[in-house]
Amino acid sequence: MTVTEERPISRLIKMRKIWGYGTAIAITPYLLIKIAWTFGLFIPTEQMGDASWRAINAATAVLAAVGILLGMAFCKPWGERLPAWLVALPVWVGTGLLVPMLLLAPVLGPAAMTRDKEAGAPDFWAYEQIFVMVSMVGIGICLPLALVGYVKARWPEALGGPTDFGELPGHTRQLQITLARLVAVGCILLGVIKVFWAAGGTLGIDPAMLDDRDIWWHLLSLSTGVWAFAGAWGLLVLTSRRGSRRILPPMAAAWISSGMLFSYNLFNLMSAIRPYAQPAPEYPLARVLTTEAGIVLGVMMGMIILLVLHDRRRALRGEL
Repeated sequence: MTVTEERPISRLIKMRKIWGYGTAIAITPYLLIKIAWTFGLFIPTEQMGDASWRAINAATAVLAAVGILLGMAFCKPWGERLPAWLVALPVWVGTGLLVPMLLLAPVLGPAAMTRDKEAGAPDFWAYEQIFVMVSMVGIGICLPLALVGYVKARWPEALGGPTDFGELPGHTRQLQITLARLVAVGCILLGVIKVFWAAGGTLGIDPAMLDDRDIWWHLLSLSTGVWAFAGAWGLLVLTSRRGSRRILPPMAAAWISSGMLFSYNLFNLMSAIRPYAQPAPEYPLARVLTTEAGIVLGVMMGMIILLVLHDRRRALRGEL
């Protein structure tokens, strides 16, 4: 490794303390609002006082508390002694949820406030949404940067160095390539469907629900489609080791895409079965197929990433 490569890496490792504390601070307003809603305080509508809504808010409050602990773990020595799965799993879901939303927040945030105001929500609801948006943007910026510094300190081979590396006996590269090609086909098909819907396509859409396709629906469909394409690219590059000289771009694309496809589609699946759920514009079968396909593809992508990282770690560290 050259001196020029060592400098940015050491800088990222040092800066992870700032980003880790920033993550914990950014999550705090979100945590406080979710706790208040769980106890029925400052809720904008009677619907949000329902037991199912309170359960969802309680669950997200727990996730926010976990996020604060992760932010601290990323900037403290004890964080590097945590089991890998205890760090990787919540961060995989968290980055999958937050990074795509960070790109959409400038449009979706004001659109949500305008929609809710027109629906008769009280004035304090707008202030609560501002707090939530500030938290989401802060977490979406700080958490990935803290994670990069943490990973470079604990698992430097995961994000640094060339895409290609040598093989050791017992490698799983052929399995990786086969699985990656199958998953990439699924991601491309899902991406085509989502982009088609985002562009206004009506195949698979209930004609009676055409007017219910608001800006939220269009942008989330587009985001899912774009990240599905990005994940397919990242996965194929990681397994074929062609298309990018450095591992960071394809690894980041595959990591965020897999977490996004899993977490967003799981959230949509859970939202669809709760009381007072807003009907989706898609036909039920089309919604179920695309939602469950996204969950399965996300999990499969995560498994392939683990296989790549396992072989890469063994090869770069010379483990037999």
